[in-house]
Amino acid sequence: MVSKDPFYLGRLQDYYALHRLIPSYAEIAALVGVSKQGAVKFVDRMIFAGYISKGPGGRLSPANMFFARPHVGKAPAGFASPATEALGDAITIDEYLVEHPSKTVLVEVRGESMIEAGIHDGDFLIVERNTNPSLGKVVVAIVDGDFTIKYLRSGKDGMYLEPANADYPNIYPEESLDIYGEVVGQFRKF
Repeated sequence: MVSKDPFYLGRLQDYYALHRLIPSYAEIAALVGVSKQGAVKFVDRMIFAGYISKGPGGRLSPANMFFARPHVGKAPAGFASPATEALGDAITIDEYLVEHPSKTVLVEVRGESMIEAGIHDGDFLIVERNTNPSLGKVVVAIVDGDFTIKYLRSGKDGMYLEPANADYPNIYPEESLDIYGEVVGQFRKF
C-alpha cells in the first residue's frame, strides 16, 4: 500500500463500523482529505489489494481483507520484555477461528459452570456444528431438552457432561443427550 493508505483505510473502516456501508467516492474524498480523483485512485488500490470489492452498478462493499486486523507480534503474559512493535501479516478473525463458515455459530454464555475452563458469563463461544466431537471437548449440548455448555465425558453409565466449576454437579441425561456442536474458540469484550 502507498504510504497514507493505511491511515485512509483506517478512516474508511471506522466509517463502516459506524454506518455499515462504504461511502461514495465524494464522501471518501471528504473523509480522508483528498480530491475525488485521489479517492478513485485510493479505492482502485484497495480493490487491487483485496480490501474493497465493486458490485453491480459500481456499488462499493468491503471484501474479506477489509476486516483483517494487523498481527503485530506476540506479548509475554509473564515477565515484561522490551516493547517493540513488529508488524506482521494481517488476518481476519474468521480466517483464524472459523474453519467451516456454514457450520459455525456464536453462542453467548450464561452462568458460571465453566469458569475454571476460562469460560465466563457473557463470553461468546464460536461453536462448530458437530454431532460427534471427541471426548474431553467442550460442547454445547441439549440434555433432556435444555441447552448447556460442558465437557463431554464417558463413564460406566454412558455419556455425561462435566462442568468446570466444583460448585456444579456432573449432568447425566435422564432421557436424551444430543450434541449441538463443539466449542472451537471464544471471545469477550472487556
